[in-house]
Amino acid sequence: MKTLEEIKQIREEKRKELDLRVNLKANTREKHILVCHGTGCTSSKSPKIIENFRKIIEEKNIQNVRVVQTGCFGLCAKGPIVIIRPEDTFYAMVKPEDCEEIINTHIIEGKIVERLLCKDIDDSVVQRLDELNFYKKQKRIALKNCGIIDPENIDEYIAFDGYKALEKVLFEMTPDEVINEVTESGLRGRGGAGFPTGKKWFFTKIAEGDQKYVVCNADEGDPGAFMDRSILEGDPHCVIEAMMIAGYAIGANKGYIYVRAEYPIAVHRFQTAIDQAKEYGILGKKIFGTDFDFDLEVRLGAGAFVCGEETALLESIEGKSGRPRIKPPFPANVGLWGKPTLINNVETYANITKIILNGAKWYNSIGTEKSKGTKVFALGGNVVNVGLVEVPMGTTLREIVFDIGGGIPNGHEFKAAQTGGPSGGCIPAEHLDTPIDYESLAQIGSMMGSRWINCNG
Repeated sequence: MKTLEEIKQIREEKRKELDLRVNLKANTREKHILVCHGTGCTSSKSPKIIENFRKIIEEKNIQNVRVVQTGCFGLCAKGPIVIIRPEDTFYAMVKPEDCEEIINTHIIEGKIVERLLCKDIDDSVVQRLDELNFYKKQKRIALKNCGIIDPENIDEYIAFDGYKALEKVLFEMTPDEVINEVTESGLRGRGGAGFPTGKKWFFTKIAEGDQKYVVCNADEGDPGAFMDRSILEGDPHCVIEAMMIAGYAIGANKGYIYVRAEYPIAVHRFQTAIDQAKEYGILGKKIFGTDFDFDLEVRLGAGAFVCGEETALLESIEGKSGRPRIKPPFPANVGLWGKPTLINNVETYANITKIILNGAKWYNSIGTEKSKGTKVFALGGNVVNVGLVEVPMGTTLREIVFDIGGGIPNGHEFKAAQTGGPSGGCIPAEHLDTPIDYESLAQIGSMMGSRWINCNG
């Protein structure tokens, strides 16, 4: 168990220790070798890369070098990815057998391993992460910590303002003020329908019930979609913290995350995060010494596509066959076991702590008039830079496909892009300059849907 003062002390001390992760001018002799340990890079042997780095460093008795597993950096087409901080050197498509050369050349001799540097879409070689066109037009909010922290280390999350938003709402805000902040931010549900998040929280708060629940929908079933999975793999505590804030706001003391069993790394990391939060006393009874209680459980889905629909998901959590319920009544009034239930998806929750810490006006200033904030997309199909992209709402399809994605391979012409998964539509080349937001996509017969952009060329 940790007291609030001990949590604050961890935040202060650990942030100084990890400053080189975000401060490229950090005055330190230490180096951190960050290795992507998301699903994509894991399938390309990144765990072996981590193992090799640690083994070589131990054998050579090298001091002041730390090897860190991270979540997804986003540029999956270039994985496995290795970043060395604070110089921010970006090595792409690294193999386990490359570890010895990186240690000898980069770490010991202080020279760049030129052959492993990443090539940009114009075939130029770049040395640093922020020099890549893939990242220049992105704005990371939901993905802020992915690729920076070790997702299995709660202290690293705390170092980067983790659980600071929860502390703020418990000591400085009423439940109504929390809901008003979320409402004023303009955040809309990132599951696809775009329902105003604050309004959903309000409806659940005013619903009558002796027990209320908070649910996270992580049943990401559309082929090619991996946004929620990557957040859970790279920053699980941000979802836990947001669900706790939601619980405080609506008057719930129990939460469930429903995640498909086909996401073993995400499931493991989220359960690890829950266990760590309970060990620190952040989850459980009398949180931070207040009267607020909150507990959280993981429930696994069996891969049924229909369980992505919120009421089918509730049926599955209850142990029944996952079949959609007739609406109304809506879950805000009659949800889990007939009790008022708030349901948001992973990406929606991933925005909450940033809104609380930075304010509704800050978030409201990003995006378009009716679609606020940023949007995470899984960019796939016939495009050069397959990966995970987070951009301000209103960014055009052309910018995402060509400026960030690098266009269609081998100089082929763009034909169409499918958005929104099976429920969405195909957008032909004549609509390439369509802003990607809820309203603009609806006007051309498509939708945000599963937040998946699949290119055809």
